[in-house]
Amino acid sequence: MTMVSLTPKLKAKLKELPKEPGVYFHKNRDGEVIYVGKAAILRNRVRQYFQSPERKDAKTRALVAEIDDTDWIVVDTEMDALFLESEMIKRYMPKWNILLRDDKSVTYVRIDMKSEVPCVTMTRNPEDDGAEYFGPYYGKIAIQRALRIMRRVFPYYDRPYNGRKTLNTDLGLTPGIEIGKATPQDYKRNLRRMISYLKGNRKKLLRDIEKLMYEAAANGEYEKAAELRNQLFGLKGMGTKIVFSDKEFLDISSDQALGDLQEVLSLAKPPVRIEGYDISHQSGKNVVGSMVCFINGVADRTEYRRFKLHKQQNNDPESMHEVLTRRLRHLKDWGRPDLIVLDGSVGQLSAVRAELVAEGVPVVGRDKSGDHSKNARVRLVIPEGEDDYRMVELAPDSHIAKLIARIDDESHRFAIQYHTLLKRKDALK
Repeated sequence: MTMVSLTPKLKAKLKELPKEPGVYFHKNRDGEVIYVGKAAILRNRVRQYFQSPERKDAKTRALVAEIDDTDWIVVDTEMDALFLESEMIKRYMPKWNILLRDDKSVTYVRIDMKSEVPCVTMTRNPEDDGAEYFGPYYGKIAIQRALRIMRRVFPYYDRPYNGRKTLNTDLGLTPGIEIGKATPQDYKRNLRRMISYLKGNRKKLLRDIEKLMYEAAANGEYEKAAELRNQLFGLKGMGTKIVFSDKEFLDISSDQALGDLQEVLSLAKPPVRIEGYDISHQSGKNVVGSMVCFINGVADRTEYRRFKLHKQQNNDPESMHEVLTRRLRHLKDWGRPDLIVLDGSVGQLSAVRAELVAEGVPVVGRDKSGDHSKNARVRLVIPEGEDDYRMVELAPDSHIAKLIARIDDESHRFAIQYHTLLKRKDALK
């Protein structure tokens, strides 16, 4: 078996590869992440890149020629690797994932909760049709398998409901509305749990189902308690918790961004918990705030929070002050952030600086100067001294820029989502 010529550093890394599932990061000589992939067995998958080069296509050979180093994150299951890979590709946008991507392999999960009896389908092309889309996921077969596993825990319809009994009804893969086993309301409640799982709220979902199970048992609803117990066991069997070791956190690419942030911001240690904040409204109406949370560089949606502002006004700095003031009341129960990233410049920072300094919480702003496009530059606004600020323009392909942009984009998305929800509710009044 022919092997590619490897650097001593890369040879050593390949010997350390574990046999567990996970996500791997190929990097070039500059430390830039150029490709992100998932693996059922990290050792086997990563080593394949450097074996039998003559059997690979030209693009893959070109990718391999650029690889100078590789790192990885170990997870519990292949499903966890699937979800984490999607998160990491959104964050880094590695050039070789784009160059090697086959558009037919990019898949979204579509669920239309507005329908009386929703169905769960897959599509390559999300539309602006009011349905919820999850993804993109890379590899149609992988997400198909994940959905099959989830369907045994969260039964659903995979085509528009017509009221007819099918083989899937007998197999327990539908909620059974067609045979009176469940109501559309029961089905939607269960689908919301599946959506929570797709969004990454796995730990909270387990706690919620366990609580409902005990409540049902206490109320004598033993059949309902048994169904919830089976769902709880099914979820635990899917291995939903992502596990990282300290050693991996020292090695993985995301920590280069965290280490660089420590240096640029003169922090005492790399920021493990980073929170991002944004404000959304329409001329001072339906004003909301968002808080997103990234742990060790990875989005943790179980920690996201949203705020409906008490004072409805067209004043982003004042709204940001209200959001951060309310957030700081929860340092004990929500956890203490190591760094806060605000969507805004000096105005937003000045509005919250005194409170954050009093609590010893570092903060930076991202100044997009009105440019909210995906290509907006990453310019940090960093507090200095008592009243001063300095601007740092980041190279767009730097690790810090990609992390800050991902946090900022996510806080903006989450705020817009909540604002749109409130606006639709107002329209129905």
